[in-house]
Amino acid sequence: MSLVADLVRRVDLQLERLQSATCDLSPSSPTSRPLKEPAGDAAVGIERAPIVSELAQIIELQRLIRLLSTTASSKPLLGPTKLERILEQANFSTSTSLSEAAHTRYEAELEWLLLSKATVQIYGLILNTLLEQTFPLNDDIWYWDEVLGSYSYTALYSVQTSPSRLWHWTSGVYQDARRWLESHQNRARNPSPEVTTVEANQSSRSLTERWGKFYGLLKDSVRDRSMADIQHRVMSPFAFSRSEARQKRAGLKKFRGMSATGLGILMNECLSFDVDHEGNIVTKGRQADTNTAIYQDEWKNVVEKSVALMEAVLRKATSLDIGIAEFEDAVFASTENGSEPVGQEPAPPSNIALASRAAILSKRLQQILQVYIPVHTSLSKSLVSEYGRPSHLVRYWFPGTVLLLSSSTIFRILISRKAAIAAWMQEFGGTVLGFWENWVVDPIKKIIGTIRHDEGSELALMSRRSLEGDRESLERMVVDYVIDHPRSTAGPPLSEAEIGDIKNKVREGDLTPVLMAYERDLRTPLMGTIRGDLIRTLLIQIQKTKVDVEVAIGGIDALLKSQELVFGFVGLTPGILVCFGVSRWLGKILGSYKGPMKGKQQGAMLRQLRNIDRILTTSRSPNNGMLSYGEHGLLLCEVDSLRKLAKRIMPSDINREFVEDVDDLIDIRIGVGRQLRVVERIRWGFAKWLN
Repeated sequence: MSLVADLVRRVDLQLERLQSATCDLSPSSPTSRPLKEPAGDAAVGIERAPIVSELAQIIELQRLIRLLSTTASSKPLLGPTKLERILEQANFSTSTSLSEAAHTRYEAELEWLLLSKATVQIYGLILNTLLEQTFPLNDDIWYWDEVLGSYSYTALYSVQTSPSRLWHWTSGVYQDARRWLESHQNRARNPSPEVTTVEANQSSRSLTERWGKFYGLLKDSVRDRSMADIQHRVMSPFAFSRSEARQKRAGLKKFRGMSATGLGILMNECLSFDVDHEGNIVTKGRQADTNTAIYQDEWKNVVEKSVALMEAVLRKATSLDIGIAEFEDAVFASTENGSEPVGQEPAPPSNIALASRAAILSKRLQQILQVYIPVHTSLSKSLVSEYGRPSHLVRYWFPGTVLLLSSSTIFRILISRKAAIAAWMQEFGGTVLGFWENWVVDPIKKIIGTIRHDEGSELALMSRRSLEGDRESLERMVVDYVIDHPRSTAGPPLSEAEIGDIKNKVREGDLTPVLMAYERDLRTPLMGTIRGDLIRTLLIQIQKTKVDVEVAIGGIDALLKSQELVFGFVGLTPGILVCFGVSRWLGKILGSYKGPMKGKQQGAMLRQLRNIDRILTTSRSPNNGMLSYGEHGLLLCEVDSLRKLAKRIMPSDINREFVEDVDDLIDIRIGVGRQLRVVERIRWGFAKWLN
């Protein structure tokens, strides 16, 4: 919820409490009866005649009051069109035409409650209008600061605005020549006696001579204007541009000051009811008697004064020919002239007097909605257009013109390389599809297969039966060698038990019989080579080495299988990172990335807090007093932007506490010193969301 919405809800609830405390009336209460009652049979006729229309009017007023209540919907602020329709449906003019006997006190109070609620809604609309038009002016002022802060930016601004200056200069020359021609034609239509003969001779001239004279007139006008502008040309080529930039920056600063001052006046002076915790008005340090007519009418005077303030601010806020102090004096002077003083002791108002004041106030509210707000908005836009940064057409006409002039060449190059561009697009598409399938889809399929223990997705460095086949071959080679070379030739052949024992030793890596034969043949290597035993033992040892290598690879294979899921995610990570980065980049380019990132929002909040601190520390209030109206308006603009940023990144419970501190910050009655302490509390209390 925005700052204005909170304020409207608070004032509306305060107004309901105030109205219920000042006038607790119902249609059947004694105080709701007419003040004057005719006697006899005439009284009966008068009472029965208006009762139906009076009841219908009361029901209609109650319905319209419910529509204006801030608790009736999630959006506390209504649109201007709906507010106009509600005020028209209230039909205050008909109410004022009723007799005093028919117009009851209750109906009058309902009318004033409706008008006060409508005033609160219009108050919120005006505050929103001033906030929306004041805060963006900082960007335009920063633009002119940048133009004046560098000669390169000044030169760029000169180039950007050169067509418009040339157009104005040409238009001036043309207007001068046209004025001279019109004056010449007027003299020709109404000749004086002295020049009749001369004009008759000139009329006989040819068309070529007259055009030549007009061309000479243009040359004279151009020469006169060049002499008038020579002072600017001699001093500096950028002097005119810098002077224009200074003038526009000064106009924007003044307009911002006027809008901020109007905002501060409305926030401090409008609808300011001094109400205690029970809903009673406290005036001049004492609590007034709620039964007095003066007390019951005092809050109506506050509403009328607030309407006059809103009218004055809307009329004067766009008048840049006066200063800030004159603007404040003019607003308060018009308020004093346009509303009744609250401190007087008037006679108790009658029902007809209340109805007449309500009708006048309704017309003033409708005039604000129909005239003052649209006119103020239109004048504000014209001021921003006059003093603000140049339009996009002015700033980008040069690159646009270059692009337009080179468009034919670019189009010709594209046509000549159509085949290459098409091939590049196909290769690019194939690369993207290949990356997607090989680095995203396939790793995901492998991970799913690993989770399901799919045999096709298992990692393996060798085939499953390779080690078993080589080991069985080694066993047969060793057994055959031992059978062919027994230790004693006269002994019996090896039994099955001995052969099984040899196989078991071979499985365990024990090749003792073969190694002993190998050592024996090394004593006579030549004889061993001739017999073939040495070569045979060498081949058996090579087979043994092969089996050992396969056993080691099998251990590595088992380790890989135990971490197969980890390797699957490692293979998927590059594809996911690339896809995430590309999607974020495309989101920023295409504009689908909503809002700045959280880090940028935090940086923006910190800058807003810095601006708030700067407004408070540079305040001209003496001895830590209250801010001026203009400073308070600038503070409200910064606080409103700060609240919108905080709502995006802070949790709801933290944001609620943040709003409480912000409400303390915008309360200028506590003084600048305590406001600075509130800023420090916000800085350390919400440092997690600011840094």
